[in-house]
Amino acid sequence: MENKQCLLNTQTLVRGIKGIIPGGVSVKDFSILTKTDKETTRKILDNFMQNGIGIFEENLIHFHENDRLKTSLLAIRMGAPIDEISQLLDWKDFESLVSEILESREFDTTRNLILTKPRMQIDVIGTKAGVAILIDCKHWKRLSYSSLENIVNKQIERTKRYVAKEKIHAAIPAIVTLYHEEVKFINKVPIIPIFQLDSFCDEFYGNLEKMYALEQSE
Repeated sequence: MENKQCLLNTQTLVRGIKGIIPGGVSVKDFSILTKTDKETTRKILDNFMQNGIGIFEENLIHFHENDRLKTSLLAIRMGAPIDEISQLLDWKDFESLVSEILESREFDTTRNLILTKPRMQIDVIGTKAGVAILIDCKHWKRLSYSSLENIVNKQIERTKRYVAKEKIHAAIPAIVTLYHEEVKFINKVPIIPIFQLDSFCDEFYGNLEKMYALEQSE
């Protein structure tokens, strides 16, 4: 069977990302946004829909809020430079997909939870069976080990505050990145490439003993 992801070259696919606007967009407007001719626009949109990106109804292409990031990940898998792709994304795109993956694995999710005194924000929380995974989303650049270590320590502090305030059996701090980082754990905190988040969730409860878990005091 022919691989559908190979039907369009990577450069053209990346151009198509600029035309992904949540809601309804006409073929003409999509062509203007992507600066492509009519034939190329049709090829891009056909490829999108073959990969489950966008729905054509009533002469409009309807995109989901996660379609921009889904397309970006498809382009990266086809060899597009991650630095180039990351410039087309914002933090909302990334957090939205993280939440969607957690929900697909039957986690209840909360986004952008604010803790006060001092003020702290947790990007995404997924909860299932009394255990929460608290995720800090880092999509914008490759991180050095020292930067990751600093991010991990801050996420541990947020998790401690969360456990002290919320009724939860246990909580796990985690970092999700766009890049495939060389390290997998820092201080038992998982560093998870977005590509691997689904499998991480699938194996989450079987790997709890490997991770930094904060339990609520009795």
